Amino acid sequence: MSGPTSLARRRFLTGGAAVGAGALLAACTSNESPQSTPQAVAGNQGDNAQPGAHVTIGFSAPAADHGWMAAMTKNARAQAGQFSDVTFTATEGTNDVNQQIAQVETLINQKVGVLVILPFDGAALTAVGQTAMDAGIPVVNVDRVFDTPLAYRTWIGGDNYRMGVNAGNYIASELKKKGVASPVIGEVAGIDSLPLTQERSQGFRDALAKNGFAVGPRVSAQFTPESGEQMTSNLLQSAPKLDALWNHDDDQGIGVLAAIDNASRSEFFMVGGAGSRNMMDLIKADSGVMKATVLYSPSMASSAIALARLLGQNKGIGDLAEHEIPANVTTYSAVVTKENVDSYADVAFDS
Repeated sequence: MSGPTSLARRRFLTGGAAVGAGALLAACTSNESPQSTPQAVAGNQGDNAQPGAHVTIGFSAPAADHGWMAAMTKNARAQAGQFSDVTFTATEGTNDVNQQIAQVETLINQKVGVLVILPFDGAALTAVGQTAMDAGIPVVNVDRVFDTPLAYRTWIGGDNYRMGVNAGNYIASELKKKGVASPVIGEVAGIDSLPLTQERSQGFRDALAKNGFAVGPRVSAQFTPESGEQMTSNLLQSAPKLDALWNHDDDQGIGVLAAIDNASRSEFFMVGGAGSRNMMDLIKADSGVMKATVLYSPSMASSAIALARLLGQNKGIGDLAEHEIPANVTTYSAVVTKENVDSYADVAFDS
């Protein structure tokens, strides 16, 4: 997950009594009008693109209260709209785990064909995922993994460690091109207590170390623009000179760039994370410190719906030899630069 506005709240169990979820469900079929903003959808090619058995896909995710999460829900709905053989039944997004559990239980009781669940908290939603599996409903677990693979048929999500590795390798390569021997490399991380932040930072450290470099000044923000601005201001005050900076999250990066602008600093280049549209626009313009971003794309939600359809139709992935859908699909954290930014515009999201 990209870490946007309320990642801490999204990751941890919240209180609140379970509520009736029946009124929170909304169904749509493929003939609904598309989203006003273009969304990332998987290409419909080959034999699997042909209409097959009808599948009702139930979808549950946290509240769309920031750019990355909003894009996850929009992408899922847009992908379902590509298929004439799919009915998409979505719950109202919530950051209350008890409410999300109740909503998923309602989908189970409605006997949907396949469930796609992006949990507010993977551990908290594990039991209801397993309930669905035990009821014969395949579950596609998106991004925040359940505690046991018994709770899902297929998991799809991003690679936080590789995200850090690719950021580190890009920065190291650019510094070597510039002939910088002993660079000062800063890092604006997300919430340090979260495993995803720890994995990103570890990958970043490992990649830099392999290239003979090390992380210098480092701060931890909260995946919000406000915290990004505050913590980056602190970092810049403590580091009178920088050669490069990696910011873990592009939503947070709005504040990071504000702090850089307020400090009138421009002697370094910056790499972001996740792949927001506004950051890609800045990369393309190539007129400031923003030079690249490492993807953690919400296009995974589109792919989750495509996989759910195939599961419901007992099909595999056409270009693979195996007859079945894989148990795990890890998306790749590509590095987007001015040279390739146009080819990734379709997976960008609005911060």
